[in-house]
Amino acid sequence: MERLNKQLVLLMELDKLKTVLRRTRVKSADGRLENTAEHSWHVALMAILMEEHANEPVDISKVVKMLLLHDIVEIDAGDTFVYDTAASQVQEENELKAAKRLFGMLPEEQGKELMDLWLEFEAAQSPEAKFGKALDRIIPMLLNYYNDGQSWQEHGVTKTQALTVNARIEYGSEALWDKAQQMVAEAVEKGWLKDQ
Repeated sequence: MERLNKQLVLLMELDKLKTVLRRTRVKSADGRLENTAEHSWHVALMAILMEEHANEPVDISKVVKMLLLHDIVEIDAGDTFVYDTAASQVQEENELKAAKRLFGMLPEEQGKELMDLWLEFEAAQSPEAKFGKALDRIIPMLLNYYNDGQSWQEHGVTKTQALTVNARIEYGSEALWDKAQQMVAEAVEKGWLKDQ
């Protein structure tokens, strides 16, 4: 019963992820900001749909687990806008502290297993982590593109920033990197990204 109670305590803590707002908007009529729980669900589904586009064979169930877990740290650390270089400098430390707290709520061996999976994703060295990182980078680009460059325009993002920040997509999926570059070029043509 103690094990179950620990798992349920974390599960209810994870509900807070629904209140962490991101900078991109959902692709719907109301155009509200996406929350991190929605992002995690969406990118995990994307992994299932896009597995064939990974650069190398991956264990898709492991990728899905990584993507469902990767941003739970935002409960404590908040969402860091990918183009905010100053905030990104302290992000790693804050997220590690959050991961230790959250995974520490679980029974020890389960907490260690999930922490190891989270750390593997962060290190982005395994085929699964590289593919997961590629998906995590391209899905906000897709939302921006299909929302007429909303977040890019609101924050004055440049073509160079978009390409530099998202270049890691290529490590996990060359096909998705080609698509990302195409979206960036079209966004510049449409005036959604600054041409610099």
